[in-house]
Amino acid sequence: MIEPFKMAYTALGGLGVFILGMKYLSDSLQMLSGGLIRRAISSLTTNRILAVLVGLTVTTFVQSSSITTVMVVGLTNAGLMQLSQAIGVILGANIGTTITGWILAVNIGKYGLLLIAFGIFPMLFSKNERVSASAKVLVALGLIFFGLEIMSGAFKPLRSHEGFMNLMLVLDAKTVLSLLGCVAIGCLMTMVVQSSSAMLGITIALATTGAIPLHTAIALVMGENIGTTITAQFAAIGGTVNARRAAMAHSVFNVLGVLIIITIFSPFVSLVEALVPGAAAFVNSEGNRPYIAAHIALAHSMFNVTATLAMLPFLGYLAQLVTRMVVEKEVAAKGSFRYIGPPGSMPVAMGISMVLAELTQMQLRVHKALRHVGSLLKRDLKSRERFHRKVKEIEDQTDIMQHEITTFIVTLMQAGKSSKEQSDRAYGYVRAADELESIADYAASLCSYMKRLTKNELDFSADAWKDLSNFHQEVFAFFSLVCTALRDEDANISRKVYNEASRLNDLADEIRKAHLDRMKAGSCGALPALTFSDMAVALRRIKNHTVNLHEALSVDASGA
Repeated sequence: MIEPFKMAYTALGGLGVFILGMKYLSDSLQMLSGGLIRRAISSLTTNRILAVLVGLTVTTFVQSSSITTVMVVGLTNAGLMQLSQAIGVILGANIGTTITGWILAVNIGKYGLLLIAFGIFPMLFSKNERVSASAKVLVALGLIFFGLEIMSGAFKPLRSHEGFMNLMLVLDAKTVLSLLGCVAIGCLMTMVVQSSSAMLGITIALATTGAIPLHTAIALVMGENIGTTITAQFAAIGGTVNARRAAMAHSVFNVLGVLIIITIFSPFVSLVEALVPGAAAFVNSEGNRPYIAAHIALAHSMFNVTATLAMLPFLGYLAQLVTRMVVEKEVAAKGSFRYIGPPGSMPVAMGISMVLAELTQMQLRVHKALRHVGSLLKRDLKSRERFHRKVKEIEDQTDIMQHEITTFIVTLMQAGKSSKEQSDRAYGYVRAADELESIADYAASLCSYMKRLTKNELDFSADAWKDLSNFHQEVFAFFSLVCTALRDEDANISRKVYNEASRLNDLADEIRKAHLDRMKAGSCGALPALTFSDMAVALRRIKNHTVNLHEALSVDASGA
């Protein structure tokens, strides 16, 4: 006899234990991954196969395609990822999420508590982060299997309940109408739960107890594949047009894949049954179906892998389709760091990777500002106002980026658990953003000093202009050298940086001495002399902040 209240709280409790296990698994795998997730994301190119592999790798480590696709939408929204790259990563995420099904297919539910017992004490009391994270994997797996066992126990009475079995006769997924009904139920439930992994756990629990047949379970999984795309759709609300297109591509791809499977559903299920040893309908002495979970996991994997391989040659067409579906109405503003949702909704490793990508963009803008300053020093009076305006725009953009990067990292680190390496890297990025913003400020100051000359119709001597121009070129080259560490994560560049900084200090002293000599000779007036001194000091400060930038980034390079 079914006790509805008892079954409900037991099933919900089991689901809660299951979801907690999935979260622990995600957190611990990220901790163990070190810089793998960061390097995977930074390796993205226009190569579609590489993008798919990145999506697969990241999703395998975070055990959630929703988290990966939200990250992809965030990177696309910030302009750090092209639409074609985003689609490739999303396809890879669809494959990566099938790992969950195979974890659940391992029939060791009875040993969940044993895994927790082995892992709980090292997890809580070990001072070694990697030992603690490894033990947390055991605890996570134990919670997942134990939660699944609880849910299976809660659903057992359903297999003999007349009302539920009559419903299953209607939703047996053997007619087109009932198949669509199962897909719709799987889709709606996943939208409500906001986790395809949780719904997959429920589906496997129902199937293992014999409450639903294989056809129904696979149809529910197909619906769950569509329902999981709602997370990215929510993340893209208010985002840039490319972010909305990336989210739409995820939905379109999964819907198209499900529609294709629906047309060949019976042969597809028969193929799955033929490939997996043991009949899906086999019932053991305890009344459970021990082989059906593997059938469901294989169906899930076959669907996503086949759909991805079939879609890879047509990524361009998919991008064109979503471009037509999501029309660009206005040009998004440039300059700010437009991450998606609160930082607490994403893993620390992903948040840090997004900041690194944003820092790279910030560095490129500062690099452009310094290049514009070099153009100003060529004494082209006609272009002076235009270059000054460009530098000021970049300086305003870096102010926004520095503020938002700092806010994002502080919130991210407070909301999520991180390793010491991740914490050091994150706060190194805060310092790097501050140094880049300071360099942009001094670039803008150099432009202001140039305007002072123009306004007062003053000029320097040819030697003074030559000294400033040469010093700027040296400082600009030094900044470019340090920025290679950000792009290439070169851990062996420190000695060269400090030697070059020392040489630039000597060069600054030589320029100052030559300036004083010109003042003594009377070849330089008071206001031009003051302006020259201000400009030389600004260039020297840019050099100092560039050294600080290297020190901030060397934390990341040493841990790479």
